[in-house]
Amino acid sequence: MIKNKCGSNSNWIDVSVPLQNDMVVWPGMINLQLEHRLPKGRDGGGTITRIRMEAHTGTRLDAPQHFFAGRTTIDQMPLDAAIGPARVIEITDHKAIKPEELKRHNIRRGEKILFKTLNSQRCWQTNNFFTDYVYISREAASFLVDMGVSLVGIDYLSVDSPTPGDQNQPDTHQTLLGAEIWILEGLDLSSVSHGNYNLICLPLKLVKSDGSPVRAVLQPIS
Repeated sequence: MIKNKCGSNSNWIDVSVPLQNDMVVWPGMINLQLEHRLPKGRDGGGTITRIRMEAHTGTRLDAPQHFFAGRTTIDQMPLDAAIGPARVIEITDHKAIKPEELKRHNIRRGEKILFKTLNSQRCWQTNNFFTDYVYISREAASFLVDMGVSLVGIDYLSVDSPTPGDQNQPDTHQTLLGAEIWILEGLDLSSVSHGNYNLICLPLKLVKSDGSPVRAVLQPIS
């Protein structure tokens, strides 16, 4: 769990999870492997780190291509989709984010909304996968589309329910990405409170990729 800020004289707060061996990943994905090796023929100082991982590991952005072939890929993402003002909203429901709770927060068109739930306090304390994390309900996803938000963030590995629902209805990923709303997953918001922030969460420029890890940071707006 990340507690420290980014730099000794900075008020930027790192809300990314550390990328490290044995970290929790979505069931069925390959485990992250970091190998620090000395290149062949090099007998002096310096190592090279070899990385084996899925694009959807740790704190990451989902592009519409993730669920819709031929749609916007991560390298085509407008930079202002990942940079700019954002609002952290604390969710009290311990099961799911629902429209009834969202209606109290006066969500506005174009906003970047990051949801701080019970996940931040408990899910990142272990490398074991939590099967009862707080997710964004399908109804809440539709509400966010109607409100016209530009980005939605959640503090665990998926915006979707951990248990499949009605397969004849679009799930949360499909609802948000189908409306070109960018999804930021894997946040650790344990060190921030509700309120307004500047957000930076730039992805790697992975050509034709449906997602990418990011280094997500927040700066309080006074």
